[in-house]
Amino acid sequence: MPPLLVLPFPAIDPVIVEFGPFALRWYALAYIVGIILAWRYMRALVLNHRLWGSIGRPSLAQLDDFVLWGTLGIIIGGRLGYVLFYNPAYYLANPMDAFAIWTGGMSFHGGFAGTVIAMMLFAWSRGVSVWTLFDLAGCAAPIGLFFGRIANFINSELWGRPSDVPWAFVFPNGGPDARHPSQLYEAALEGLVLFLVLRLLSHRFKLLKKPGFLAGAFACGYGIARSISELFRVPDAHIGYLGGFFTMGILLSLPMILGGLAAMIWASSRNSAATAG
Repeated sequence: MPPLLVLPFPAIDPVIVEFGPFALRWYALAYIVGIILAWRYMRALVLNHRLWGSIGRPSLAQLDDFVLWGTLGIIIGGRLGYVLFYNPAYYLANPMDAFAIWTGGMSFHGGFAGTVIAMMLFAWSRGVSVWTLFDLAGCAAPIGLFFGRIANFINSELWGRPSDVPWAFVFPNGGPDARHPSQLYEAALEGLVLFLVLRLLSHRFKLLKKPGFLAGAFACGYGIARSISELFRVPDAHIGYLGGFFTMGILLSLPMILGGLAAMIWASSRNSAATAG
């Protein structure tokens, strides 16, 4: 039975407004707002000359052009990652459903991979430093993550494990048990906390001057934040726990943690050697 002091789930319709067959959903709005604000933040970083020293950076026009590339990387990679990592059997039997992104089902890890590929292609085609582009995107990515997790909460999806904590919710489609609002944990850790950590590294320690470091810090920080949140989140029912403990989210985050640490070590040693030389 749910605890006596359970929080009522807010009655927010996942659909903001409908015009005939067209429906604007909070989930879609989260992507739109997250991408726009991340783009504006990247522009602000580029304009802040004291953060860069002698390091080259993209022009504002190049950042404006990159928005489309990054958006396609997020959407295509996020959907493809979900199809391949989380429910390949279903989409193999129903291949056309893989294109129905309005029904939900996006993977951050797939979106991350798609965005990395988009950044590499864009940097190569425009003569931009790929590591600096990685750094800018890493600093801005928590903005989109925050809004995305809030949308997950509104949609009553990706909810947490049963709990008797005072802030537990009974989700409309989560059965009678009160549960951890794991989407809000992720919004706080992957969004707010990670943004502030990266902001400290970029503005206080001026680490945009070490190309690759902030990209590594984002990857490592996200992997840690996601792994912590997974301890409170119910894994996908058709996947469950892997090895009796791990979830797919944790397993996909481990390479990000290791790769992020490697990038930070490489960026520090590379730039230290350049300074010494």
